[in-house]
Amino acid sequence: MGFAEEHMKWLVFHKKRRSGERLDRLERGHGHGEKIFVERVWWPIFGHMDDLHPEYEVSDWRGRPYFVDFVWKRGEIKVAIEVKGYGPHVQQIDRTRYRQELNRETYLQIAGYQVVAVPYDDLESASDLTISLFKSLLAPSLLINTDELEHHYTRLERDIMRAVVRWNGMIRPVDLANGLRVHPRTIRKSLTRLCEKGKLRPVPASGSSRICRYEYVPSIMNNGLW
Repeated sequence: MGFAEEHMKWLVFHKKRRSGERLDRLERGHGHGEKIFVERVWWPIFGHMDDLHPEYEVSDWRGRPYFVDFVWKRGEIKVAIEVKGYGPHVQQIDRTRYRQELNRETYLQIAGYQVVAVPYDDLESASDLTISLFKSLLAPSLLINTDELEHHYTRLERDIMRAVVRWNGMIRPVDLANGLRVHPRTIRKSLTRLCEKGKLRPVPASGSSRICRYEYVPSIMNNGLW
């Protein structure tokens, strides 16, 4: 399934769990810049939107509700992400708003969030730079050492993921069976486990529910696999 379908499912998932102002804010606040960030930065890095919360409500230092463009929560890790355009405060027209924004960012860091500002213009013209910066920022929180990988994936599972990457991210079970010289039934069992672990997605044939291929889910956590 491609980005457009996954993005829609992700939004529907969060909308169903909200009401009132929180729902209204999501419908109004998740606009062009936020969608571009998810599509051009987050999706290429992770291949999914798990643990990423749009228009996330927090309280500022005055106890007033405030909505962050995105919050990524994974265990004890909390990252607040704001997509920033060339707004009035940059021209010093609205100094009060600018001052409050800086205070909110400081308060978020006090509350345990790592705050990241993403320039909107870079999403349009230099998304590769933003991707590189985010990989460097998040990698220490995500990378798994080699010993841990041995417990997360079997030898066959790692061989399958390598094969799928070599086939440009999409492969048929029959090609894996022939290329790895493993019984098709064993291949299918491993493919099912990798889907459950979020490393592959089943791709049905056009106009059918029959699974004919599997798609690789990219992630910076896979650096230790290769």
